[in-house]
Amino acid sequence: MAFAKVFAAQITGLHGNIVRVEVDRTRGLHSFAIVGLPGQAVEESRERVSAALKNSGYENIKSQNQKITLSLSPSDLKKEGPYFDLAMAVALLLSSGEMRAVTDGTVFVGELSLDGSLRPARGILPIAHETKLAGFSCLVVPKENAEEAALVEGLNVFGVKNIQEVVRAFESGDFKYEPRSDSVYIQPHTSIDLADIRGQENAKRALVIAAVGGHNILMYGPPGGGKTMLAKAFVGILPPLSKEAALAVTGIHSAAGNLHQKLIDYPPLRTPHHSSSYGAMIGGGTTPRPGEVTLAHKGVLFLDEFAEFDRRVIEALREPLEEGIVTIARAKWSETFPSDFILIAAMNPCPCGFAGSTTKQCTCAPYDVARYRKKISGPILDRIDITFAVEPVRVEQLRAEISTDYKNGETDTNRMTSEHCRLEIETIREWQKQRLRSLGIHKENNAELSPKELAIVAPLSSDVQLLLELSSTKLGLSARAYHRVIRVARTIADIDMEDKIKERHILEALQYRPKL
Repeated sequence: MAFAKVFAAQITGLHGNIVRVEVDRTRGLHSFAIVGLPGQAVEESRERVSAALKNSGYENIKSQNQKITLSLSPSDLKKEGPYFDLAMAVALLLSSGEMRAVTDGTVFVGELSLDGSLRPARGILPIAHETKLAGFSCLVVPKENAEEAALVEGLNVFGVKNIQEVVRAFESGDFKYEPRSDSVYIQPHTSIDLADIRGQENAKRALVIAAVGGHNILMYGPPGGGKTMLAKAFVGILPPLSKEAALAVTGIHSAAGNLHQKLIDYPPLRTPHHSSSYGAMIGGGTTPRPGEVTLAHKGVLFLDEFAEFDRRVIEALREPLEEGIVTIARAKWSETFPSDFILIAAMNPCPCGFAGSTTKQCTCAPYDVARYRKKISGPILDRIDITFAVEPVRVEQLRAEISTDYKNGETDTNRMTSEHCRLEIETIREWQKQRLRSLGIHKENNAELSPKELAIVAPLSSDVQLLLELSSTKLGLSARAYHRVIRVARTIADIDMEDKIKERHILEALQYRPKL
């Protein structure tokens, strides 16, 4: 037959798009045209597909006197990347009669090598989701991507190595679909355990509060005090992701092209360098690509040397910290990326790092110190729940082998390990989630609560309310900071397994307000 139609898909932003691939052959001088707004990589597919078919023992397109038109629709969608090679090859074989098969209900995705073998592509998980939502029953992908695509329930995934395998399977009807397998949680490897950090008991307490409630943190202090160690140990005490969150995170990293495992079921940790650009942090580019705030979704964004980041980059964190999403608008496209993360920022008190130190003298001029601290604006500080100083550890503490329990001061060599904290935090979070569900609120943690929801979850007694109002007036807290104090106090009460917020919870939460 002279006409054939199959379906392919591509990734746009973090979402898959189904694309219809049509081939028409007519007699005439040889030509091979691709229409439908193809990008440069799609234009180059002509040469890849032609060589792959020839080297696989099928037709040599260039030796035939035929005018071949290959259409990719919808025509107003920019076609980018090498996702269409396999679908193009199948459509060409169907239109020439060298392949006789029914491909209805199937989507083909993959890049062809010149010898006809298939190479893995990025963004397969979002494509698999879109394939299922669009009503297709089967997805054909490179063998290396099959396990990832099989994470989507209710979709038959066929992993293939080359074009010959596709032709044989569809002509014989012998498909070996990829089996689904449940992922087993493996705690993320971190070289720093909480028990390895000597001293810093107040900082450890703050980390536990942040892990339970999902609160943002700012640490400040002289260099060498342990800020970086604390931040890297933090991810080890976070509970594993829910199945829904794990699929969302895996899809993001798949679309970004940095997925190195089947399923990311633990909170990711992103640590961009302080020289990172605005686009690298927020996302963007010629085609929409996620930035660091999106790659840290449901995980931790650690910004070391916070005040050394470009001011424009720091201020761009306002919307992600407040809304949990970031919308990037350009002249030709607009994309909304999820960015629900826990921010951990670490900075020195001044450029040299020793302002206020009792051991070393600060060498910075007052103007330099003021300019350095001014880079962290009031709106950014307002969005940070927990701020604390990290003081240098005394030499005798470095020899200590016993740490203090974060809750009640018990002394135990094993109490402060990351594994122990993670298990306790899981228990507290589950108790927290059940309480929220009983009130009809479907949020993951206290940090996500709106002021209206906060009034339901954390009602204050008259004494506690009076204490908070007096403290807020004295400290000059904004409305946003006022509600953040209540959220942190609610988390502290959760750690104590208390149904009601008490005065001591409010007082501790107030201690964590920014003092810069």
